[in-house]
Parts: sequence; structure tokens; C-alpha cells
Amino acid sequence: MIKKVKIGNRIISNSNKPLIIAEVSANHQNSLKKTFQLLNNLASAGVEVVKFQTFNLDDMTMNINKREFLIKNNFKNKTWNSRSLYSIYKEAHLPFEWHKKIFKKAKSLGLICFSSVFDLKSLKLLEKLKSPAYKIASLESMHFPLIRAVCKTNKPVIISTGTLNIKEIEEVLKFLKKINYKKYIVLHCISDYPTKNKNVNLSFINFLKKKYKCLVGFSDHTSSLGAAISSVAHGACVIEKHVKLKGSKKSLDSHFSIDPDAMKKMIIETNNAWEAIGSPKKIITASEKKVKKYRRSIYSSKSIERGEIFTTDNIKVIRPGNGLEPKYYDYIIGKKAKKKINLGQPINFQLINNSS
Repeated sequence: MIKKVKIGNRIISNSNKPLIIAEVSANHQNSLKKTFQLLNNLASAGVEVVKFQTFNLDDMTMNINKREFLIKNNFKNKTWNSRSLYSIYKEAHLPFEWHKKIFKKAKSLGLICFSSVFDLKSLKLLEKLKSPAYKIASLESMHFPLIRAVCKTNKPVIISTGTLNIKEIEEVLKFLKKINYKKYIVLHCISDYPTKNKNVNLSFINFLKKKYKCLVGFSDHTSSLGAAISSVAHGACVIEKHVKLKGSKKSLDSHFSIDPDAMKKMIIETNNAWEAIGSPKKIITASEKKVKKYRRSIYSSKSIERGEIFTTDNIKVIRPGNGLEPKYYDYIIGKKAKKKINLGQPINFQLINNSS
């Protein structure tokens, strides 16, 4: 059982509040200035971790004008349709020479910064920058040579599982076991952009946790906050959400990304959700115990003489709760008063003649 993983100074476990990762991806808009602006805004929003995507363009795909290298017109993301893989990744590419500046900027803001890594050249660059962790994207999760190389760094590895069936997820986990690697977190992910809420299937998070005894998070590609916040109750210890500058132009990922204001709200609400989970035990809080005295109880609704019979006409169930609980109402009816009872007096057993 994997109980915890540490990224930077942040411990990720089922006992800690979820780690929120702000995924920049293609939302850098090919502008270092705008990237820095986004980092500033994310830090102000209370983000702990920011993540980028690092790849060598020529190792990602090939610049070939063949049908299989083109995106068909069946994607909901219209910015991808009818384009070559090469042109899309060229637009999304984060220049290698920016990385050092970005990591330095993030550190100055108190942000933990790391990347999804897609190739060995990128891994070498990120190691020089002392990346504290790595992400394996869904479409790379069966790339075992890459995973092996990343694990050799002995850094925490986050692996997304979009497009993978359960057999393939098991293959990935068996591979990690084979190379005796335990510093990993699995992310439930639906690789649909954006993902409809009805297709998110958050229940799978808890299934993965129980079946494979590992830490599980959620990579959210919906265009709203509901799924991310709800994932906490299903056991997500990491939540990844794409982010963009407020009012930014359309980018490859903008239609399923949120701005820093929305991210701030998401952080607050996911933390609230985490605090609200509690345990399977029924706990009466100290404040709740104070409220208990305002539950209903049995009171005299009239003055009652000694020996007088209790009836529906001279006792009633009202608040506060200083008298006997209402569950004794039927028992009391027909009994006699042991002594004189004043109007508005709570009824207790000492006032009831049990022999009557």
C-alpha cells in the first residue's frame, strides 16, 4: 500500500488535503510575458503547484502530410480539426530556452513547478533544472521505456490513465512493480476535450484506490468546477486542472481551461469538501451538544393538580428539551400526577405516579 508521496515540501496522501495542480499546457500562448503574468495570477489565487508540458517537437511526431498524421473533423475541439499533429504540437510547444526562466519565476513566487515529460531529451533538460516530480501524460502511459527512464530519477511520478482500459492500467502498475518503483500516483482521466460531466465517472477513483492500493487523483478536462470539487469525496488526493489567463484569446486548450479567479474558487471549495468528508463514525460535536437542549420535550400546557390524570389537554410536546423526550408521550397519557405541576413546567419521571 502506497501511503504517501512527497513533491517538494508537499506531502500527498489520503490524510492530507488534495494537491491542486494548475496545468498550463498550451495556454502559454507562445509568450513568455503572458506565461509570467499567468504565474503571478496563479500564485495570488493560492495555487501550490504549476505544471507545464515539455517535449522535443521532432520526438513527438513527424511533419508528414499523410492522412494518419491529420486530426479528423470529429473532435469537439474545433481548433484541432483538419490540422496535422505537427502543427498542433508546434503551437503547443514550450521553447526549451524558456524553461529555466519559468522555473526560476515559479520558485520566486513560492510555486512548486514541474512538467509532463514526453522524451529523453526533455527529461535531461528537466533534470538539469531539478524538477521535483514528473507527469506521464495519458497518451504516453504505455511508453514503458520513457517511464523506466523517469523512474530512474527517483522522483515522484504522476501517471494519467485517459484512453486506457482496465487491463492496460494493470499493465502499467505491473510494470512499476516489476521495476520496484513506489513513488507514483495514478490519475483517473477522461481524454475527451472538454469532458461532459455525465462521462467523468468519478466512482472509478475509489475503485482504483481499493483494488490497487495506491494513491489516486483526478485529471479534470471538464469546463466547469463541479467534477473537480466532487472528486474529493471520491478519494482524489491530487486534482489537475488546466488554467489560462483571464480574457485570453482562444488556444488549443482554452475551451476546457479555467482562469485564476475560478481556480481560487476551486481551491477553496475542494478544501471545504475535504474538511467535510469526516469518518464513518457518528460524531456529536461540542456545538451540537449545546443545540440538543432545544429539541422537543414534554411540558405541562396547564396547571395540573396532584392525582390529576395526564391527558392530551394538559401536556404537550414543545421546545426546549428540558422535559422527557416525546418518545415517552404515550406512556405518560393516563398516568396520574404525583404532585402539583405548574403551567409550562417540564415533565420528568419524578412528577409521574407510575403505580396509577
